[in-house]
Amino acid sequence: MEVALFVPCYVDQLAPRVAEATWRVLERAGCRVRYDPDQTCCGQPFLNAGAAREAAHLAERHLARFAGAEAVVCPSASCVATVRRRYPELGVGTDAESARLRARTFELGEFLVRELGREDVGARFPHRVALLQSCHGVRDLGLASPSEAPRPSGAPAPGPGPTERLLRSVEGLELRTPERPDECCGFGGVFAVEHPTVSGRMGRARLEALAATGADFVTGTDASCLLHLEGVRRRTGRGPRAVHLAEILAAEGAT
Repeated sequence: MEVALFVPCYVDQLAPRVAEATWRVLERAGCRVRYDPDQTCCGQPFLNAGAAREAAHLAERHLARFAGAEAVVCPSASCVATVRRRYPELGVGTDAESARLRARTFELGEFLVRELGREDVGARFPHRVALLQSCHGVRDLGLASPSEAPRPSGAPAPGPGPTERLLRSVEGLELRTPERPDECCGFGGVFAVEHPTVSGRMGRARLEALAATGADFVTGTDASCLLHLEGVRRRTGRGPRAVHLAEILAAEGAT
């Protein structure tokens, strides 16, 4: 399968290693990967800030850059959720071809597990790792079951989502689960800018819960959330180091 790599703007600027790791993982899974260097922001920050006109302009440009792609893969659950779920709110991407493209835009982990049927990608990461379930991944993409949705009486417990299944297949990795596994880390994009005090307190609380698992690293599907927690860790001097899911899946030896 030929895959178009969708690199979020903040990954491009702040964590390019995540994009490079995503490329390596996709190639290892047998995909032909192409990257368009003219791609820009998908519009999520503008959409969240209420700047609908600017967000719509970027949404249209995004769909034009990726037009015709068999599949689009991105190391960011929130950006994928924006393309797949929120573009129609802007009146963008409602024609048949755009709707197909939006439906064929995937977060890396869900693409590997749900589209390719791959859980073991040959990774080795001999460390204790806690999983941060991102809000967009859980509630917009269904990468895990939200804790606020109780199961009907007698219903079976939901199975692990694609992120957890991939991590459990990594050689040497010991997965740790924090209390309240899908609690927000406090980043929230524009929220962290407009409410820095609350965002910081939420980040410290989340990092303390992750540290309580005894994990050496915390991972997830959103570099933005991980960058937020890594900033908290550096300021407080405690807690697990942040590493993106793609970086773990690309690892082949001791880190």
